[in-house]
Amino acid sequence: MDLSSFLTSLTTSFIIFVIFVLIFTWLSRKPGNSVIYYPNRIVRGLEPYEGVRTRSPFAWIKESITSTEADIISISGVDTAVYFVFLSTVLGILVSSGTLLLPSLLPIAGTAKSKDANSNSNFTSLERLSMANVEEKSPRLWAFLLATYVVSFFTLYMLWKAYNHVSELRGAALSAPGVKPEQYAILVRDIPAVPEGQTRKEQVDSYFRSLHADTFYRSMVVTDNKEVNKIWEDLKKYRKKLARAEAIFAASKTTGKPEGTRPMNKKSFLCGEKVDTIDYCNKMIDTLVSKLETEQKNTIREKQQSSAFVFFTNRIAATSAAQTIHAKKVDTWTVVEAPEPRQIIWSNLKMKFYQRQLRQDIVYVIVALTVLFYMIPITFISAFTTLKNLKKILPFLKPVVDQPEVKTVLEAYLPQVALIVFLALLPKLLMFLSKAEGIPSLSHVVRASSGKYFYFIILNVFIGVTISGTLLRTIKEIQKDATFKKIVDLLGKNLPLSATFFLTFVALKFFIGYGLELSRLVPLIIFHLKRKYFCKTDDEVREAWAPGDINYATRVPNDLLIVTIVLCYSVIAPIIIPFGVAYFGVGWLVLRNQALKVYVPSYESYGRMWPHMHGRILAALIIYQVTMIGYFSIKKFLYSPFAIPLPIFSIIFALMCRRKFYNSFRYTPLEVVCAKTKETPNLEAIYKAYIPPCLSSYKFDETQEFGHALSAFSKTGSSV
Repeated sequence: MDLSSFLTSLTTSFIIFVIFVLIFTWLSRKPGNSVIYYPNRIVRGLEPYEGVRTRSPFAWIKESITSTEADIISISGVDTAVYFVFLSTVLGILVSSGTLLLPSLLPIAGTAKSKDANSNSNFTSLERLSMANVEEKSPRLWAFLLATYVVSFFTLYMLWKAYNHVSELRGAALSAPGVKPEQYAILVRDIPAVPEGQTRKEQVDSYFRSLHADTFYRSMVVTDNKEVNKIWEDLKKYRKKLARAEAIFAASKTTGKPEGTRPMNKKSFLCGEKVDTIDYCNKMIDTLVSKLETEQKNTIREKQQSSAFVFFTNRIAATSAAQTIHAKKVDTWTVVEAPEPRQIIWSNLKMKFYQRQLRQDIVYVIVALTVLFYMIPITFISAFTTLKNLKKILPFLKPVVDQPEVKTVLEAYLPQVALIVFLALLPKLLMFLSKAEGIPSLSHVVRASSGKYFYFIILNVFIGVTISGTLLRTIKEIQKDATFKKIVDLLGKNLPLSATFFLTFVALKFFIGYGLELSRLVPLIIFHLKRKYFCKTDDEVREAWAPGDINYATRVPNDLLIVTIVLCYSVIAPIIIPFGVAYFGVGWLVLRNQALKVYVPSYESYGRMWPHMHGRILAALIIYQVTMIGYFSIKKFLYSPFAIPLPIFSIIFALMCRRKFYNSFRYTPLEVVCAKTKETPNLEAIYKAYIPPCLSSYKFDETQEFGHALSAFSKTGSSV
């Protein structure tokens, strides 16, 4: 990409970002849009427009900067605060590195006179500021070797500080005096066959009462809820349909027609007789209520599975039990800390030990094949979204794309947009595969999906685009001389040319991506369309504006891709560092605003994601170090072996961090749960928090009565 195309991309991206910010400032002040721009405040019962109308267009920046970590934790939870530790850590690495590298490496590279640069017509002004402009065996390469060490040690130092800080955050949250139901329970799986003469509940109760006589409270056997859940979902559907029909009927009553018009519908989607919607829904609700009550009792008594939640009288006992091996065999009586009630994946709890292991292995194979399969279309995209190849494939476009204005815009955006759109298709598949492993909690599924997505985008986007782009530029020379040495030399000389692609990729991600994030144009349009044409009740309106959470499953891997790109090119092409700083700086500001006002967390894992973030930043660092070792060798730098200790240091550092910190994330330390709680825990309320919704009463005000029914079943040995 030439300099004019790059500047066009950068300028237009910045202008679009400014437009998005102005749109946000304008639209966020309109009362009708408050549920889109301030849903977090509304959910918490706060005033969304406090001080908004008198603010300047960029007052949100001041609010983001002045907010504290405690504010984030109180509003959005520890997981969100840890995500900002991640952003701040990467930002600190890049700012520190850039402060030293930019004023030192750019003049060294820019004043070099490389024969490769003079003979290679592909070199542009940007490439001449990179390591590619330094000739082989040059003493100037010493500066780049020292810079490699600087970036590495800055990264290790910042990661160590961050791990310490997140450990303190997690410990403080887990030792807080508030009562958290998950701290009083454990999840037991792989329960052996029921002994003759006992029920499943009696088996579980007797087993844990014998081992934890003083602290055992009660158990809840997990049931197969497929049928009862289907009835419950149908009941919810008809209740919503009834509320909608009543709202339509009420709206139809006018002065001229006070009796109104009762809504009608067909029994089936496209066929069947027409019936009065209100009467039909009331009839179906009565039928389903009776059916639900019968199925609830049948499920509780007859559909018990080989897993259970076991509750203890205090959180120290529950934490100790979760970290204790209870059985001689690994595939019986396996115990783990209980997930939050709201993030349990009930359908996965019944899976046996070896079934989970087999599913996990199969999923890993599928993911590996997916990575290999996707490499083909990713390479295809990077190869054929260039103007030169596009004109060959679609010659009728030549008169249009040869126009200077069109050519400049297409060169600036076409490959990046194609890649971003293509990648958007993947996350749902990876979430589905992660759930299929038998993982019991949503937060664990998000971590698993995030890991798969990270390795996918590193292999297919970073490595795939870099290698395929380099091969395409040098294919003719490789055909003439296909020796290994020639291929390595050509790859090394052309590797820095991929930096401009990633420069525009990063710029597009933070200017356009964060501009859309802040302006929330897509959710705004969807909400207003739904409210105008589809929403008839308050519940339907609330569903239309529900913001969801930050979506770590895709956001974190995409951020880590940028970390990998910027680290790997930080020394080869230091000009990329300011773009990395801009990406994480703008991201920190925009997402701080969204965390305070927009997103509502769907779960809390108390920073459990951090070891995965930390490990993948280290993976990016090692990729960078190996890349630099290879590139120094290609440059025939005599002292390139001096870079070999770097990945060794990084691996040792990773092992040190794992031994020092990881176990306190994998398990809850006893010292953090020994603090006194603010109040005596209501153990019955903790127990009821784990009753699945489909086994609770369909009316929320009858939950207490249903709880008594559960207690009655408990006395007969047939409880949930």
